[in-house]
Amino acid sequence: MMKNKKVSKEELLAKAKKPAEDAMKLHPFYRGKMQTVPKCIIRSIDDFAVWYTPGVAEPCLAINKNKELVYEYTNKENTIAVISDGTRVLGLGDIGPEAAIPVMEGKALIFKYLGGVDAVPICLNTKDPKEFINICKNLQPSFGGFNLEDISQPKCFDILDTLRRECEIPVWHDDQQGTAAVTVAGFINALKIVNKKINAVKVAMLGAGASNICIARLLISAGVEAGNIIMCDTRGTLNKQRTELQATHKEKWEMCQKTNTENITGGPPDAIKGADVLIALSTPGPDVVKKEWVKTMAKDAVVFVCANPIPEIWPWDAKEAGAKVVATGRSDFPNQVNNSLGFPGIFRGTLDVRAKTITDEMCLEAAYELARVQQDKGLDEEHLLPTMDDWEVFPREAVAVGMKAVEQGVARIKISRKELYKKAEATIKKARATTEMLMQKGFIPKPPQ
Repeated sequence: MMKNKKVSKEELLAKAKKPAEDAMKLHPFYRGKMQTVPKCIIRSIDDFAVWYTPGVAEPCLAINKNKELVYEYTNKENTIAVISDGTRVLGLGDIGPEAAIPVMEGKALIFKYLGGVDAVPICLNTKDPKEFINICKNLQPSFGGFNLEDISQPKCFDILDTLRRECEIPVWHDDQQGTAAVTVAGFINALKIVNKKINAVKVAMLGAGASNICIARLLISAGVEAGNIIMCDTRGTLNKQRTELQATHKEKWEMCQKTNTENITGGPPDAIKGADVLIALSTPGPDVVKKEWVKTMAKDAVVFVCANPIPEIWPWDAKEAGAKVVATGRSDFPNQVNNSLGFPGIFRGTLDVRAKTITDEMCLEAAYELARVQQDKGLDEEHLLPTMDDWEVFPREAVAVGMKAVEQGVARIKISRKELYKKAEATIKKARATTEMLMQKGFIPKPPQ
């Protein structure tokens, strides 16, 4: 799209605004995005004697004797909760739990359509991290996993760490682990395109929130030299002189110790100068990242500007400033780096082996597999990662994640690679076919013209 000289900036801007305009028409038309439908046969009202009283008492008693049977007799094995307190929704900030519901419903929709995972949106009316943790722990019997979403930092780190440690089911924070997995996949392929080695590149990171901190950790696990990362928050670069962070932001202070070997001080222009890669997950743009900053980057620079809903710099401006590869979080531009390429497949694999947790190694394995999918398809400057249309991404990720869980001893079920792929593929195909059937039959109506 950006190579087409006939497309004006005005046309590109108009196209960029259209999803928001359509959203305001279609959300009230459908009144939400998810509903509950049966998965069992109902041949007549007599079947309710099987599915409800008196028949249902027998599986209840069986589960009472052996709690693990809940995975066999209920939909717990395929049901997760998407949980938020609405304190950091997209790039919109603390807009409250009610205003967060459209995002959580959207997440649930993607979980189902791309991963075959049944997801329930839950928005909590509390900002207290201890209360949030207690609610989640008490919800465990009903769910096979938790997807935490849009929680402000620094509390999001403690919430995730505590729940991962104390829950019997897998807990995942998509803004940390999901963003990291997909970004690292795109990073790996971008370096292949520009022919640079992962252990030699300098990486500037604009934003020091949950996403970028987790990305930095996973980049280091993937082979980036920690000292070659220069991260910025709103007060400047993270460096060893930022001692004020010790008491209030332990994760940022960790980055101060690990990264920025040259102890570069200043702000974003100082961090970006000479960088091979810029990863920005900060304030929605445009013009948060300046063209003149991109011009100071190394030759064949890679620019990831992933703020939502507007990237920190428009892709065409980054290209004009000299960037070789540009990625955003949006589906209407080339090279979307978006969590939706990760979480459906990662949770599919996690649930299919009944993993007790989602480890960092499982996330990294998902990143490697996601990168390989596009490598198999063919890499170029505008095809960095697969798109959500490439449905095979999700069973492949599921297999990579599930097999890593088995290898690490965190899976309750041991299954072969072939069986795991077959199971994931069938579940995902069924979810898609169900949606398509509901559309064809008119149960999901066509939107007005």
